[in-house]
Amino acid sequence: MDRRSRRSALRAALAGPQCLRPASVYDAISMRIAADLGFEVGMLGGSVASLAILGDPDVALITLTELADQVRRMTRAAPLPLVVDADHGYGNALNVRRTVQELEAAGAAALTIEDTLLPQAFGEPKPQLIALAEGVGKMQAALEARSDPELVIVGRTGAATISSLDDAIKRAQHYQAAGVDALFFTGIKSRDQLDAIAAATTLPLLLGTPGEAICDFDYLASRRVRIAVQGHAPIAAATEVVFQTLQAIRGGAAPQQLSGLASAKLMQSVTRGQDFADYSERFLGLKQQ
Repeated sequence: MDRRSRRSALRAALAGPQCLRPASVYDAISMRIAADLGFEVGMLGGSVASLAILGDPDVALITLTELADQVRRMTRAAPLPLVVDADHGYGNALNVRRTVQELEAAGAAALTIEDTLLPQAFGEPKPQLIALAEGVGKMQAALEARSDPELVIVGRTGAATISSLDDAIKRAQHYQAAGVDALFFTGIKSRDQLDAIAAATTLPLLLGTPGEAICDFDYLASRRVRIAVQGHAPIAAATEVVFQTLQAIRGGAAPQQLSGLASAKLMQSVTRGQDFADYSERFLGLKQQ
């Protein structure tokens, strides 16, 4: 599936009737596993990208170049449409233009631009928002920067937990008027909140880790939520297994004593080992054993 086809598939999902569970992915192998398991969409969160690339927490240290390189590796590995958390666009509206250009070229199917002030301001212990006018300017810049009209631009706001729900709705309405393709809300915990958002907007919605009280996918779908992120468990699971395996090896465990390892069959599958055996026979004259 080429890049435009992936973007078209994501647009079809956003226009459809279901609320999807995206695969939280962070590298080529996790991307390929998610595609093999039949996920309709992958999600590269900002916190996950920071962990996978830098080993650092999500405090706006990652650069655009580092993120774009990772996206390129991931989209090369599997044809899964990938939604990329582009944070604040790595600067002002001019930086947002370049962010869109680089992530589009890297193969992203969609990217989210948020209105949080990043990095965190000096002396301010709590998250802050940029001005509404600046947020609108960023959305306009993102839309103008894309060369493929199928690339999905998502306006994201965390205002529900930083300022107020009314402010979140106001910002979303302005981003919708600017022409974004979908809206992403974080911090939504109640049905009253989501009902108000759905009533005040018309675009497909994405939610970041919806509260337990509203995590009913039929209900979410009825409110135009098309993607509901449910945390980033895969990278946490991988970290635990790597830790336990290395701890066991450091403690003197023999290879046959290790547990939780991928089977040879699974490794062959996710690395496309048979494909490369076929390539070696066709192009290098190496007969398969």
